[in-house]
Amino acid sequence: MKGLAAKPIAVTAGEPAGLGPDLCIRLAAESLPARIVVIADRELIRKRAAQLGVALQIIDFDPAGDGGAPTRGALTCRHVPLEAPVEPGRLDPANSRYVLRTLEVATDGCMDGTFAAMATAPVHKGVINDAGIPFTGHTEFLAERTRTQRVVMMLVGGGMRVALATTHLALRDVPAAITRESLVETLEILRRDLINRFGVKRPRVLVAGLNPHAGESGHLGREEIEVITPALAVARAAGHDVIGPLPADTLFNPDRLREADAVLVMYHDQGLPVLKHASFGAGVNVTLGLPIVRTSVDHGTALDLAGTGRGEVGSLITAIELAAELAR
Repeated sequence: MKGLAAKPIAVTAGEPAGLGPDLCIRLAAESLPARIVVIADRELIRKRAAQLGVALQIIDFDPAGDGGAPTRGALTCRHVPLEAPVEPGRLDPANSRYVLRTLEVATDGCMDGTFAAMATAPVHKGVINDAGIPFTGHTEFLAERTRTQRVVMMLVGGGMRVALATTHLALRDVPAAITRESLVETLEILRRDLINRFGVKRPRVLVAGLNPHAGESGHLGREEIEVITPALAVARAAGHDVIGPLPADTLFNPDRLREADAVLVMYHDQGLPVLKHASFGAGVNVTLGLPIVRTSVDHGTALDLAGTGRGEVGSLITAIELAAELAR
């Protein structure tokens, strides 16, 4: 396969009762830009394939072998054993440590050069926390595992790149989490990865305000005046091309977007509904600032679709394609 990466891409199967295993099985029939290794319980994949009526050959991953070109109908698997039996659609906190172990194997493999990059199927944050394990999301987990002080969550799709100043926080906690220092660091990570990973020579970034109408000159909040505008001034002095703070309800105007390489919004639901409306099923989540390449699907575990054969694999394929591109 032309342009095939020397190292495979790790694909974590995510929540075992969810759609992730189904999507990994579907990958065996797809033409992909890189070899992949699914990080999952071997028997989980085998049983789910049988339930879906898919004839699947499972090959145990050999880190010492070159693996050759991908084979249609075959899936290479790095076995991580489940903690408890799995029923599609039924969450079990007992398997939360298994889910985290798959992420650890993929992350550590990227760090030591076994894998070129990692792409992740969705996990269920709630059930992991129900198991007594504090877990906010992939982004925060990967930052801790790689000992990275600050990372940035960005979604790519629908002709947009939308990065977040804060990630998985309750809305009431967002204003306190946005500081001048954090915004300057976020903009620096965004700029650096747009240049080094995405090949954008001089990134132009649109920055949203926090409040409606970007604070309406202080009448609807002072975060724009006291925090965001000073942070943008520091970024401009360091050579950044940033525009804002802009009202979020008019920022996503197509004409304005055509002039920019990325958008920075202040919180999760300020920008992602727009991007997902434009790209659902083909969007990709990218974690910026890591020493490794990590991409992910833009959807959740879809417990109601697990084991039915009705899940769409497009977002996972796009995540693998982008991971392969960024790794090269």
